[in-house]
Amino acid sequence: MSNHVFMRPEELFPVQEKEPVPGSCPKCEAKSLFRYPVLSEGGWFLVVKCQKCLYCTERNHWNRLGHIVLATDTLRGMRKGD
Repeated sequence: MSNHVFMRPEELFPVQEKEPVPGSCPKCEAKSLFRYPVLSEGGWFLVVKCQKCLYCTERNHWNRLGHIVLATDTLRGMRKGD
């Protein structure tokens, strides 16, 4: 028996919120750039992609476990040599 009670989601599928980014796509010139996290072979990244042609204009490493931030991840720079 579990001590946790989780509410059933109202949405049928999970939805990732996307942050609009000003500018236009360098490939198709559409003004539909959005920033959101993605998981790929190299881990989690924050990307800016055109929603029309899916061209990636920006790709930066994000948190090691995506939306989960461990306390050890916040200690970067406090260790000798970082």
